[in-house]
Parts: sequence; structure tokens; C-alpha cells
Amino acid sequence: MWTTQYGDVTTAPASAVWSALRDLHSGTPLGPESDRFELHGPFAVGTAITVTPQGQDAMTSEIVELVPERVYADRTAFGGLTLTFRHTIAPQADGRTAVTHTLEIDGDGADAVGPELGPRIAGDFPVAMAELLHAAETRTAARA
Repeated sequence: MWTTQYGDVTTAPASAVWSALRDLHSGTPLGPESDRFELHGPFAVGTAITVTPQGQDAMTSEIVELVPERVYADRTAFGGLTLTFRHTIAPQADGRTAVTHTLEIDGDGADAVGPELGPRIAGDFPVAMAELLHAAETRTAARA
């Protein structure tokens, strides 16, 4: 298995981060760089989702983990590999919220292919994270 992650911290509460993440994966773009998502059923484990990354062809994923305000993950089959994208949301003692976006590449040859393929896939994690946290912070400010 090969893995990489990108994380950041926000002043928005976990509930606002979760709300923005749920909206994104339900089909509402958070900004101009957002990948496009089309949910094929309820926002729940086992539901298929069509993901169209910026400038790429659409692919089908499946929601494989969902713990409200804590974890969201979907998995995509890609050749003989599986790509698992996971967001982990962790409230901090200081009132802020840490968010981590992880990519795991598993399957035959993942250790060999991962170092080349992984950074290309995860290259947009900083921009995607910025849009997610901005959306969460904007929602928080609107409620204040």
C-alpha cells in the first residue's frame, strides 16, 4: 500500500466542515476548482458516486466509510488498484478543527506505482482543502 495525506486547521467547528464536505459530495461545488460529484442514492455507505476531477474523465466511486462530523471515505477501482480517499475531521482542544485528506493506493503493484501516480492524484489536495475550509468558515460566519 502507498499513502499520502494533506492536512490543515480551521476555526470552523466540525459540524460546519462536515456540512461543506457533505454538500460537496452530494453535488454542490464549493468553489471554482471543486471536483464534480453526482450522488446515486442517499449520502450513505454503499452509495455509488460519480466523480469528475477537474480536467479529467468521470469515474465511479463508492462511499465506504461515513461517520458524521468525523470521517468520510470513498473508494475507486482503477485498473488493478483501489484508490481510497478519506477526510478525517478532528476537533481540537483549542476550539479549532483539524482536517486531513488522505489517499491510499492499494493492490498489486501499489508500492511501485504509488510514488508516481499518487502525487499526481493528490496534487490538488491543498486547493481542495482551501475551498472546503473556506466554505466551512463562511458558513460559520453567516450563522454568527
